[in-house]
Amino acid sequence: MLIPHDTKFALDMVVDLVNTAPEHDRADGLADIAALNEFVSAHRISDVSRLGTRDLRAVQGVRDRFSEIFAAPETRVAAELLNELVASAGTTPQLTDHDGYDWHVHYFAPGASVADHVAADGGMALAFIVVAGERERLRRCEAPDCGRAFVDLSRNRSRRYCDSRTCGNRLHVAAYRARRREAAG
Repeated sequence: MLIPHDTKFALDMVVDLVNTAPEHDRADGLADIAALNEFVSAHRISDVSRLGTRDLRAVQGVRDRFSEIFAAPETRVAAELLNELVASAGTTPQLTDHDGYDWHVHYFAPGASVADHVAADGGMALAFIVVAGERERLRRCEAPDCGRAFVDLSRNRSRRYCDSRTCGNRLHVAAYRARRREAAG
């Protein structure tokens, strides 16, 4: 699946945002304005002014909506959720080349809030995945103690675990040790 650089950046941003949610005994990774500023900086979200409590609450709301899209039971439901999210962000597609990046599309309106920026760019990136018939690539880690979101961009759609906690390695090592114990016993 060929994905342009701007869409890949937006997908990474969506995944990282969803994974800030307080789930599976994890604290909220977006609990305060400092965390929001760090998120904006880490993802090089452009055209963002001073952030406040209203921005924090709005981005947390977008995070919840992205989580619903990952959990959607079928494509039609995911598409409806994406349509609502992108429409509420007031998308205004425009070509741009800034900060050393080649031409790409921003979907947020100039001067948009950080929440609308994230909703528009992230929502459109997820929409491209759905339009390509690849919604099953929006996954949750299958490790029993994890459940973090990820987008499976592997060629054969075979990823089962996230990258963030080396879940796959932990489970493969545990399975190997169990087989060794069984063989020895």
